[in-house]
Amino acid sequence: MLQLVDIGSFPIALYEPIVGRAQIDRLKELAEPLKGCRVTHINATSYGGGVSELLRAAVPLIRDLGIDATWQVIYGAPPFFEVTKKIHNALQGARNGLTAEQRETYLMHNRHNAGLLEDDYDFIVVHDPQPAALRRFQGRGRARWLWRCHIDTSDRNEEVWKFLEPFIQEYDTLIFTMPEFVPPDFASTREISIVHPAIDPLSPKNMPLPEYLCQRILQWVGVDTRRPLVTQVSRFDPWKDPFGTLEIYRRVREKIPGLQLALLGHIAGDDPEGWTIYGKLVAEVKEDPDIHLFTNYTAASSVEVNAFQRHADVVIQKSIREGFGLVVSETLWKTTPVVGGRTGGIPMQMPEGVGGFLVDSVEEAVPRVQFLLENPREARELGMRGRRNVLHNYLITRYVEDELRLLNALIDRKGRG
Repeated sequence: MLQLVDIGSFPIALYEPIVGRAQIDRLKELAEPLKGCRVTHINATSYGGGVSELLRAAVPLIRDLGIDATWQVIYGAPPFFEVTKKIHNALQGARNGLTAEQRETYLMHNRHNAGLLEDDYDFIVVHDPQPAALRRFQGRGRARWLWRCHIDTSDRNEEVWKFLEPFIQEYDTLIFTMPEFVPPDFASTREISIVHPAIDPLSPKNMPLPEYLCQRILQWVGVDTRRPLVTQVSRFDPWKDPFGTLEIYRRVREKIPGLQLALLGHIAGDDPEGWTIYGKLVAEVKEDPDIHLFTNYTAASSVEVNAFQRHADVVIQKSIREGFGLVVSETLWKTTPVVGGRTGGIPMQMPEGVGGFLVDSVEEAVPRVQFLLENPREARELGMRGRRNVLHNYLITRYVEDELRLLNALIDRKGRG
């Protein structure tokens, strides 16, 4: 069998004080027809990325609602993940194609993993391109298959997309994060659902932390909590533009002496490129003691990220491409203002006058970061508005509700029982 991720169930009732009784009752009502159904989610890694965080939050809640839900991870050797990272980049706009050998590596690993997948599920939800060919090689059983794309495919490399497209076409329904990401030929010919991701307000990354504890955590890793701090929390990925964030920090520091920067990045198990970017950052920042660089292998665990997002004066999310950029909602939940790239789902999380400022360049970002640092009252108000937007739109209970509605709709279309 595939690698089963060790998770339990988590009481949905604990969310009632946050989201209200009405939403909890809706979840229970939607789950009732699905009780006893077997659902499995499949992706490429159990740690280090937004998809894994989303599944770790959602699957235990689905289980608590009486549905037999599991989460499985595919196997892959380093050459496979080098290929899938290339595919990931291509779907976001990189122009390099795949060699015949790379295509065969991708197919061989999907064929092997398909042979390890049990076939007695009611629903199989496959996430992103890494395991997308499982449906082809597993064979046709009774399960309904869903493919969930978390990537911004609006400017995709067509050569690589055409390689994946035949495998994706075989799924019963396709789920994208935003309408803009849906390929035009799919929009009129396929069953498409749009589901925005969400954060878990009770996870270690987002649960309440008192300010004294945040300060102690930051002091423990070398940050001077008496001086201003800007932070970026992202995978070490060229699309997150960490070097652009470095440039913003250096320019703002000319106006605000003593400013510090913290770059926190998770390196996922399916992302070999992350170590390369991290190495370049280490070399770039080694001469500046006020730049703090952390990974999930050093001081960027969920609780530490929580503390940095709460204590930072400003969080920068200088993305060039984003599947959604859920780190923005994580930050706004803590009422910390954000200066974010105008890409992917970031504008949805930060409409005009809510949460912070949207920018298209380093030049635009510099005065915005400086303004927030120099005007803490206005920064606080923007952050509070951002939290209210997250409460109404981007919490995990809403995500679970969307998934349950989709599963019910699939049963209705294919017949119950």
